[in-house]
Amino acid sequence: MLSAHSKPIALTSAGLLLLTFLKSLGASQSSPTAGIAVGLCLLLLAAAALAILSREGYGKDRLLTLLLPIALALFLRSLPLDHATLDYQDFLSRWVAHFRDNGGFSAIKDPVGNYNVPYLYMLALLSYLPIPDLYGIKLFSILFDFLLAWGGLRLAKTITRSETAPCRAFSVLLLLPTVVLNGACWGQCDSVWAALCVWALSFALEERPVFSLSFLALAFSFKLQSIFILPLWCALWFTRRIKFRQLFVFPGVFFLSTLPALLAGKPMGDILRVYLDQAGDSVSWKTVNYNSPSVFALLPYHTETAPWVPKLAIALAFLFMLGILAFLYLWRENADNYALVLAGTALSLGIPFLLPYMHERYFFLGGVLLAVTACARPSLAPAAAGAELASLGGYHAYLMKRYVMTLTFFGVTWTQLAEGFLMLGAIWFTLAALRRQSA
Repeated sequence: MLSAHSKPIALTSAGLLLLTFLKSLGASQSSPTAGIAVGLCLLLLAAAALAILSREGYGKDRLLTLLLPIALALFLRSLPLDHATLDYQDFLSRWVAHFRDNGGFSAIKDPVGNYNVPYLYMLALLSYLPIPDLYGIKLFSILFDFLLAWGGLRLAKTITRSETAPCRAFSVLLLLPTVVLNGACWGQCDSVWAALCVWALSFALEERPVFSLSFLALAFSFKLQSIFILPLWCALWFTRRIKFRQLFVFPGVFFLSTLPALLAGKPMGDILRVYLDQAGDSVSWKTVNYNSPSVFALLPYHTETAPWVPKLAIALAFLFMLGILAFLYLWRENADNYALVLAGTALSLGIPFLLPYMHERYFFLGGVLLAVTACARPSLAPAAAGAELASLGGYHAYLMKRYVMTLTFFGVTWTQLAEGFLMLGAIWFTLAALRRQSA
């Protein structure tokens, strides 16, 4: 029997799950059969999430309470399933079509797409499935939204003794607006590499270094942006969480991730050149900022800068990274798990804040880590909220094709100014917390 307190939660959760399924059935790009398949996939995610939480040791009462954010998260993701951005229309849909028209996995060897091969494996698999490509791409990201939340729960357990903070982290990450919009609306895959990074850090703090380095290598094989947090593993080495000989797991797993493509006939040079080509594409667009809440948000869009300006910014980002590592090295005896998570957060926010050619989505991991730390230490909640609002401004600019506040100040919109200062404040709060924790 459910208690009087539990009945409203159970009924609300059931209602949200029913609405999620009905919304999937009514998706405009879907046949009735495909709509049922999409709806069932979302409901299976709810069941899987409950099974995961049960495995983590939570009882029936807590599972029922957590079912509400799970159901709400799925319902919110069902709403924008039909939304197709220009990224999907111009790139992702064409890549899947190439795989479908050229033999699926056998077309991995072709020069298609500017993502690394693990993501191309997913697109090739999708070309065999009888559901619309748009839904398949989004379901893949939604799956990793839940794995991200699970990783956040595990990470929170390493930095706090609170019994409720890990559950808060799980719920917050499922409902974080940038996480919801990134995959379910935009069709992007930032939750994939971010989830792998969160799990890699969690494994390191749980003293499982081989798993940690394996997941970090997988994250890097998916997206170059994982390089923002990668220097933290130097600190994990000199704080004795990882042994030097174990670092060789990273290149080994990265090579294994490329093996299916190599066997299909794709040259290793093409695989390794992907990230260089991505960097070149960013520079060729003649702007130093792509709606990101970075220091370059203080410049008007498409501003022409002197060639030395981006180079100076790259040097400053490198010095920032060295500064974080030097601080951790000097205070390595006091660098507990919480300090290391704060350092990873600072790297994930500070490096893209200083770098040129950044997109609005490149702060995804930093925002996630800051949300997890805020769930463990509420004093960081203002910083987490600021980072989230800063990123959301860039999301709004891309998805809605306009800024929230269109008034300008010397050619810079008030939205851009607010984003830049909000992100700077979040980084400052994080660094101050790291200083207090390590002193």
